[in-house]
Amino acid sequence: MENAIALLDCNNFYASCERVFDASVKEKPIVVLSNNDGCVIARSEEAKQIGVTMGAPLFKVESLLTEHDAEIFSSNYALYGDMSGRVMNLLENFTPNIEVYSIDEAFLSLEPRKKSLDNLAGNIREKIYKWTGIPVSIGIAETKVLAKIANKRAKKAALIENGILNLYRSDKTEAVLKDTLIGDVWGIGYRSMLKLREQNILTAWNLRETDNRFIRRLLTVTGARIALELRGIKCLPFEQIQTKKHNITCSRSFGQTVNDYESLKEAVLYFLTRACEKMRKHNLAANAVTVLISTDRFRPIPAPYSPTATFSSTYPTDSNQEIQEWACQILERIYKPHYEYKRAGIILSGLVPTEKLTKRLFDDENYQKQHKLMKAMDEINRKFGKDTVHFASVKSEGKWIMKQTRKSQRYTTNWNELLVIK
Repeated sequence: MENAIALLDCNNFYASCERVFDASVKEKPIVVLSNNDGCVIARSEEAKQIGVTMGAPLFKVESLLTEHDAEIFSSNYALYGDMSGRVMNLLENFTPNIEVYSIDEAFLSLEPRKKSLDNLAGNIREKIYKWTGIPVSIGIAETKVLAKIANKRAKKAALIENGILNLYRSDKTEAVLKDTLIGDVWGIGYRSMLKLREQNILTAWNLRETDNRFIRRLLTVTGARIALELRGIKCLPFEQIQTKKHNITCSRSFGQTVNDYESLKEAVLYFLTRACEKMRKHNLAANAVTVLISTDRFRPIPAPYSPTATFSSTYPTDSNQEIQEWACQILERIYKPHYEYKRAGIILSGLVPTEKLTKRLFDDENYQKQHKLMKAMDEINRKFGKDTVHFASVKSEGKWIMKQTRKSQRYTTNWNELLVIK
């Protein structure tokens, strides 16, 4: 018997993370804001019920949130990333076949003969909530597309019990697909939805029952695979190994605009440091860096200005020192005085595994010293906290720092912000 595919999705993940460490907000509406506290990017069920929409600017819904005694949080990505890692690590206790799809979703390959799928899913859900405090929903089916549909329905208590919907070889599948609009099928984008509607294909069931040759002509091979997945035929691969990264980006809007070169340089070098740490975490090296800066698109002073420039090297490197030199050369070239800059960013590209780096014709000994220095710095910062050791040119504070006036504590990643029980 073929393995079943389960999709585990953490319910209202960012809001749930905030509730784990603050019991006072468990029953309140919760919203989490984007960078610089601009827009709503996550909502609890209670916030959805009072009419807060995704992406709504805070200034438009603040009175509504105040009226309903809602809690407003700045995004706390250190906390969310760590909680995500804990959930994903727990899944390894139940199956070795895991594909982490996003920060709050993972596909699992489950063998039906080991034990009842419903019992196994219930055990997973119970243990994750007990060990992390994060509620999850689980959809089970023969394929990824069907598991996605099952998971979405698993959040609607009227159709299922206990946050689980099992469609694996189920007689409920037809009814669920007939009740699933074509735009809600995973992989069907807006333009594809319009094409299908023109052909009177309005539901997932209609797509499943349409001739596959016609679907392939209409939506190419991608659409044909989705239709086959709806019939229970596996077409989308189960990817346990993450695909190779082609570039790494770190880009942020500033809390307030800056116009002097030194402040802009501080921001660029800080973002570069974060990008380099991520690159070395994946054992990669870059042979090109792109710097981008931009004025405020809503208030460009004195005029719109959004330049980008790239520096390429013969030899890839994972050394902050070398990449900082490249980035500073670029920034000097594209910086113009008297402009009010609102955003900056770094893109590391030309990524290759560090074990495949060739020996340098000149100055290889100096690079090897830098490589060992980077490894030592990363180890110290992992053990004692971010930026415990850093280059003197890299500042963590400035006018460019993000506005996060409502940020909760980093309960799981910073010793100084651990939860205190009195």
